[in-house]
Amino acid sequence: MAEQAKVPSIRFAGFTDPWEQRKLVDIAEIVGGGTPDTNNSNYWDGDIDWYAPAELGNNIYAESSTRKITQAGFDSCSTKMLPADKTILFTSRAGIGNTAILRHSACTNQGFQSLVIGDADVYFVYSMSERIKKWAEEKASGSTFLEISGRQLETMPVNLPSLVEQQAIGSFFSHLDDLITLHQRKYDKLVIFKKSMLEKMFPKDGESVPEIRFAGFTDPWEQRKLGEVAHFINGRAYSQNELLFSGKYPVLRVGNFYTNDSWYYSDLELEDKSYAYEGDLLYTWSATFGPHIWHGNKVIYHYHIWKVQLEAALEKLFAFQLLERDKERILSDKNGSTMVHITKTGIENTSVLMPCSVEEQRRIGAFFDHLDSIITLHQRKLELLQNIKKSLLDKMFV
Repeated sequence: MAEQAKVPSIRFAGFTDPWEQRKLVDIAEIVGGGTPDTNNSNYWDGDIDWYAPAELGNNIYAESSTRKITQAGFDSCSTKMLPADKTILFTSRAGIGNTAILRHSACTNQGFQSLVIGDADVYFVYSMSERIKKWAEEKASGSTFLEISGRQLETMPVNLPSLVEQQAIGSFFSHLDDLITLHQRKYDKLVIFKKSMLEKMFPKDGESVPEIRFAGFTDPWEQRKLGEVAHFINGRAYSQNELLFSGKYPVLRVGNFYTNDSWYYSDLELEDKSYAYEGDLLYTWSATFGPHIWHGNKVIYHYHIWKVQLEAALEKLFAFQLLERDKERILSDKNGSTMVHITKTGIENTSVLMPCSVEEQRRIGAFFDHLDSIITLHQRKLELLQNIKKSLLDKMFV
């Protein structure tokens, strides 16, 4: 039974032997770091990479450090040179478990207990980063901040297959991570592109025409108050005992737009303005802010949501982008101490620039709506790949 427990639920064909339990020290030398005297200029601005924990973000590889030290600086402290492509940087204090594979020989400060991999596949061990992080956080101690020592880290139990199977698993996750990185870059580029286009297709402060326009439109944009072209209708306030676990109408709350998948219901029959329908423009105004276009069945929207009814002078998709773009400026009129919110009067009195031509609004709104759809598609692909990786890490490791 013990051996049966040391077999992952998913394996590459041809591997059947149980995994062997070892300690981290059996496959990696744990190496700490040090810091040269910061007041000695002879120790700094050299050509030796020297890493601090804050430099490790979401990147898989560490290519170059922000600060570099001289040979004299290296010789003056207890740091050691770490070999390229065999070292996994591992932060050991004030944020335990951030990792990166070292691409060029380097050293670190004392905020690391790096893993210099010996008789194991580097990417296989790197793919265990979350397991190592969780174990280290549980074992960490300290009065001012939590820290894991090298000696503690050495004792971590790890389950290992043969080196050949490690290499197969490591190669698989390396390719999967490359795919995730590719989609992350595409998503990031699209987000930056949208931000740039919003800056160019809306007038800058003090100007009345944008830098980029669709052909055929030349008139200056006009300044209007939102309340002149849009009406913000309050949602219904519910007491807790009015919210049912089942009923005729779902009650849409702010959290349902974001992370909360649990729903309450109501059997109340209300005025038509109290319901949101497919395609309605809504605005969340408490705790989290911003416009949303509702896609779903008929719902009752809660008190912290406004339904935005537009006059003929303001096109819906353009209004969505206008509200999204001006969100930070609108928030300058926020009120509230315990729960930050903005007022209906405040948003209706907000001045905005908009094209006089509804057709120009329609063209701009459609352009950004299409761009948002592409961004959402890439975001969903990225999330799917991340979820696949998480699932496979659970199933392909013991």
